[in-house]
Amino acid sequence: MSPFYVTTPIYYVNDRPHLGHAYTTIAADVLTRWHRANGREAYFLTGTDEHGQKVLKAAEARGLTPQQHVDELCQPFQKLWGRLNIEHDDFIRTTEPRHTGVVRDALQMLLDRGDIYADDYEGWYSTNVERFWTEKDLVDGKCPESGQPVEWIKEKNYFFKMGKYADKLRQWIEDKPDFLRPASRKNEVLGYLKKEVGDLCISRPKSRMSWGIELPFDKDYVAYVWFDALLNYITALGYTPTGESGANFTKFWPASVHLVGKDILTTHSVYWSTMPFALGLEPAQCLYAHGWWTIEGRKMSKSLGNVVDPNLLIDCYGADPVRYFLLREIAFGGDGDFSHDGFMLRYNADLANALGNLAHRSLSMTGKWLGGVVPKLDAGGEEEAALDALCAETLAGFTAELEALQFSRALEILWTLVGAGNKYIDTLEPWALNREGKMERLAGVMRRCLEICRVASVLLAPFCPDKARELAEKLGDFDMSPSTAGTLDGLTEGAAVAAGEPLFPRMMELPERISQVRDAALAAADAEADAAAAKKSAASKNKNTPKDGKTMSAEPKNTESETEEIPRIKFEDFAKVALRSGKVVSAVQHPNADRLLHLMVDVGEDEPRSIVAGIANRYKPEELVGQTVVVVINLKPAKLRGVRSEGMMLAAGGSNVQGLVTLSEDCAPGTIVR
Repeated sequence: MSPFYVTTPIYYVNDRPHLGHAYTTIAADVLTRWHRANGREAYFLTGTDEHGQKVLKAAEARGLTPQQHVDELCQPFQKLWGRLNIEHDDFIRTTEPRHTGVVRDALQMLLDRGDIYADDYEGWYSTNVERFWTEKDLVDGKCPESGQPVEWIKEKNYFFKMGKYADKLRQWIEDKPDFLRPASRKNEVLGYLKKEVGDLCISRPKSRMSWGIELPFDKDYVAYVWFDALLNYITALGYTPTGESGANFTKFWPASVHLVGKDILTTHSVYWSTMPFALGLEPAQCLYAHGWWTIEGRKMSKSLGNVVDPNLLIDCYGADPVRYFLLREIAFGGDGDFSHDGFMLRYNADLANALGNLAHRSLSMTGKWLGGVVPKLDAGGEEEAALDALCAETLAGFTAELEALQFSRALEILWTLVGAGNKYIDTLEPWALNREGKMERLAGVMRRCLEICRVASVLLAPFCPDKARELAEKLGDFDMSPSTAGTLDGLTEGAAVAAGEPLFPRMMELPERISQVRDAALAAADAEADAAAAKKSAASKNKNTPKDGKTMSAEPKNTESETEEIPRIKFEDFAKVALRSGKVVSAVQHPNADRLLHLMVDVGEDEPRSIVAGIANRYKPEELVGQTVVVVINLKPAKLRGVRSEGMMLAAGGSNVQGLVTLSEDCAPGTIVR
């Protein structure tokens, strides 16, 4: 079994860690724990990026030296990883000598090989993202990434011959389908590479920016932060271009997975992937660029105060529920929205009601009626054979999805087994078996319920290490290897079990601290939106005001005809509406509205859609599960009383719903409806 090496980006120390930093790092930690549990040698690297102009300016503003600034700002990252149970093998800082020395050696080698040269350069420079842009790159005259102003700079600099390796990179991407993931990222990068790939400016003059690694061949320049930082993935392993590299480099390079956010896809897929070629190395085996989180339906913004502090989430919810939610809520690779109401809904539905309820009921009934020890398995019947088959399918599906980095789908598969355990209890009614004195049958039923809890604790361990361990301790001593999770026969008969306190106590309301932070952020966002609307309205009014100051009146609308007649539309207008068949996977009452239901609907995508529908006056949640409905899938997502809705189901009756539009034929989710 080959070694496994996973990295996160090294995080820029211009602010405190936020939800996005935690998301990537938790994902890397889950992968590492999983592979180690399966007997694979694994290495997990994270760290901080500590050079560059933004760091220099931030340090100057605080009256500190850059080194003092980064020494202080790296600590919140290290502390947060401890609080989130992140078990990294190395935390690299780009100001460490083990990194800076190798960067200088690599620069000198590339210069000696003719892959670095000096030239004059002029262009638009963005201090915010620390890179040059061409005129055609600018958006409204500003940086296309940050939206901030740029300045024209002309100066001598040093360049890496990135364009020399562009064809090799194109071929590499074509030959290795798993190199860029998800698949959409591959298309994005190949589109970029269709243009002429220029050379990369890899220096900054000290006269303009002094905080960086000094070039070994010109003391008046420092290395460009992106050239410096990207080398961390090999410097941390002990790579050296001037001699024999360390044992870790020989063992773990090329990396198995680089995890990055989609905002730094280009720098990693083009800059970083051509640099190893120049150094005589291979790029990583896989570069996986995940999506972004919005907060309560809005982009994260310090000005709005809606940047979620992971420390606050841990304080209020605990580390394991935070880890679970972030990797369960959205498909890894796509964008997602974080809301505290959504967190509470997911926590209660999955952790408290499903797994927590299964564990507490199973352990309590075993303690009450079977002496508090693991009972003996009986022969079982059809129900038990179905559970056995589902358990084997669960391990296979969970393994495949997790190793494909589809964390949410892996957890969904596990929760199908958990749900089957709860249904098994409801169907077999252990309380009736006890009342009727059918103790052998009762023992077999409860043993299988406890076994499902065991499988859950084993497979959940990479995601929720503390809670998985707590559940395992309630079940007695057993092998936690994932290979044991494919059968319902892993507990030790006669071992003591104990229900204890509920694993995940139900959350009745949001913690007060959370509510205060959320309400303040929402109020700030509403105020900003109102200000923007007022500005737009004023601009529109001025536009319709002639120079003499008189207001121009618009032609009056025939409102009578509009209310009495249904306006006609063209076919191309109708064609914009995307209708698909969808199967209702789950349905619950909306936590904040009596007339709304929250449904998860499979429309043939990687993840079921979250849909909020005003149909509670007509349907009970349990009546909808399994129904094949018609869904508008290209409706702009919206928040309905705090829960994200990503589509609309067709129904008859208007506001007074009389019935859903359903399909009588059983067709696959995602089938086009015309």
